[in-house]
Amino acid sequence: MIVAENLTKRYGSTTAVDGVSFTVRPGLVTGFLGPNGAGKSTTMRMIVGLDAPNDGSVTVGGQRYAQSRTPLTEVGVLLDAKAVHTGRSARAHLRAMAATHGIPNSRVDEVIALTGLEAVARKRAGKFSLGMGQRLGIAAALLGDPSTLILDEPVNGLDPEGVRWVREFVRHLAREGRTVLLSSHLMSEMAQTADHVIVLGCGRVLADAPLGELVAAWTANEVLVRTPRPADLAAALATIDPARAGDAGG
Repeated sequence: MIVAENLTKRYGSTTAVDGVSFTVRPGLVTGFLGPNGAGKSTTMRMIVGLDAPNDGSVTVGGQRYAQSRTPLTEVGVLLDAKAVHTGRSARAHLRAMAATHGIPNSRVDEVIALTGLEAVARKRAGKFSLGMGQRLGIAAALLGDPSTLILDEPVNGLDPEGVRWVREFVRHLAREGRTVLLSSHLMSEMAQTADHVIVLGCGRVLADAPLGELVAAWTANEVLVRTPRPADLAAALATIDPARAGDAGG
């Protein structure tokens, strides 16, 4: 579980995150939705200790991320897929990460297979396409088989097959009881992936609710009719029983 309380981050005179509070629960895919610049990435960076909040606090599994003795096995993070040693192969990059936590090389091979990197595992990461870089970042996040996953724009650059795989995989992880937080600036992507959505705008929480509730609240059913005979249309509409019309629409 991730719990943020009154998180605030300022850069000089600019407030990037303004008093943000939310809870990300296990067993659900929680979407972090908002336009670029809304504060999503900054909030994620504060969750894993890469940025220090000016005010407020955030915990993962009941403790600050910095207090974790084995962070790879507790929290899997994808914030910047380009944060790799460009001269290393994908396998070498993952093995170097695994060595810091005593994770066996067999697990490296498992996540390479899980993320579809077998064909490029021995190629230098610096030569990867954007999509393959994303897959390597997801593999790194999965390396320690963590109970919590934090993924910033995980489908960015992926082809349709890769996007479908990410959607299915994060839902599978949530069904296993893990905590999954992933960001996107696309409502269409959240609609196909998330169970619960936290909406950020200008550094503040604008909505925090199950996806179905948000869709219902933000959806309006309207019909625009243009006619050269408005009087006849008005007369015809006046004969409609509102109760029966409501039943027909339902």
